Amino acid sequence: MKRFLPKSLLGQLTFALGLTLFIVQGVNGFLAYSIEKDRVETALVNTLSLRLVAASRFADDPLVVNIDPRPTARDAEGRRPPRRPGPNRRRFANTDFRQSDTFDILPVDERRPELEERLAENLRDNGRTFSDIRVVERPVSADPVSQRFLLRFAMRRGLSERDVPKTVAIAGISEGEGWEIVRAPVRDTHQHFGPVYPLLRAAALTLLLSFILWLVLRRLTGPLAQLTRQTERFAASPGQYEPIQPRGPEDVQRLITAHNAMEARIGAMLEEKDVMLGAIGHDLKTPLAALRVRVEGVEDEVARARMVDSIEDITLTLDEILALARVGKSNELPERTDLAALAASVAEEFEDTGEKVTLDASRVVAPVHLTWLKRGLRNLVSNALRYGGNASVWIGKEGDEAILRVEDSGPGIPEDRIAEMLQPFTRGEASRNRSTGGAGLGLTLARAVAEQHGGTLALSNRPEGGLRAEFRLPL
Repeated sequence: MKRFLPKSLLGQLTFALGLTLFIVQGVNGFLAYSIEKDRVETALVNTLSLRLVAASRFADDPLVVNIDPRPTARDAEGRRPPRRPGPNRRRFANTDFRQSDTFDILPVDERRPELEERLAENLRDNGRTFSDIRVVERPVSADPVSQRFLLRFAMRRGLSERDVPKTVAIAGISEGEGWEIVRAPVRDTHQHFGPVYPLLRAAALTLLLSFILWLVLRRLTGPLAQLTRQTERFAASPGQYEPIQPRGPEDVQRLITAHNAMEARIGAMLEEKDVMLGAIGHDLKTPLAALRVRVEGVEDEVARARMVDSIEDITLTLDEILALARVGKSNELPERTDLAALAASVAEEFEDTGEKVTLDASRVVAPVHLTWLKRGLRNLVSNALRYGGNASVWIGKEGDEAILRVEDSGPGIPEDRIAEMLQPFTRGEASRNRSTGGAGLGLTLARAVAEQHGGTLALSNRPEGGLRAEFRLPL
């Protein structure tokens, strides 16, 4: 279910408000439908009550019809004009009174006890007494009496067949001997209050209001989305700082202004760090070169060799520190490169020095910074050879990621130290010897290269023994 929900702030706010509006409109539609249904039932009960009360009064005071002896006026074509009740006469349309010994209930009838209670109360309020009451709803097709008076009603009103009610309510009361029975058509609720129309109306209003809300909320979430993209770009390339124009509500503008100030300060600190590291590298390499020249004059060969090794260690460590500081500072765009060819060139470098590196690569083309990625892969292979004695490189693709995997058969890394090994100056063993312990910057530099490409460096122990290091780079 979660994957079908919107993930952005704009989408979630629009969805939440739209769903709320739909529920509110749906509840309003249901209440309106209930009110309309109650109105129709009330009208039906009043009609049945009126006819039963009229039946009693007509029985006590028979209706006298006066016939006018004057000839009926006709129009030019000889037709009689329609009869219209006078101002003091009331007409009970579709009234049908029946006296019967029994109240027959057919199999198709539906008993309506709720109407019986309302009709009984109405009749008692109007002075009718009875000992039993029944109300059923019957299809017109199963009731010949209803068919006759509804047919007359339709002809008199000029209605079509679809406008004629499909069911009729039959009510009967008894005082112990016989039943007084009346009928009334059951009207459907108005189509605007039916179960489907309110939902359609709610859906239409929801779509309209959601679109308006989307336009309003986009003014709020648009600057936030721009701020998110700027933050992602700055995280990938901290040295490239471009302030964004504050826009949107006042609170969002203040947030963007504060973010611009933070990026400017971070950028200034990074620039200051690069300048400082460059100065350190320059200031230290010059005396180291002079010291190397002086060391050559030492007569003791053993002491001289140790001094030269120490100077070389310091020089290589400085080179790695400066390289780590420069990762991601290049303004050059990444080049589309065949990763299999890149891995083959790295493997050849180690084979030229007598190291054994196996390669299993399929053609994968990805945009990369060639020099930096080669250096990062070289560091992984070097670590595998140093600690595992062998290195196996695999190049392939999984989903939308390019995989550069380096495996060895060494002792691996304790699970609780895997994250620690990616930190600067952390070694796999405590030796200060560069040939076994290194400077502790190889994996840190490899991780920085992966992050420069928007990817990750993952370390894990192999089930069969050894360490697996993977570059996962987006294609």
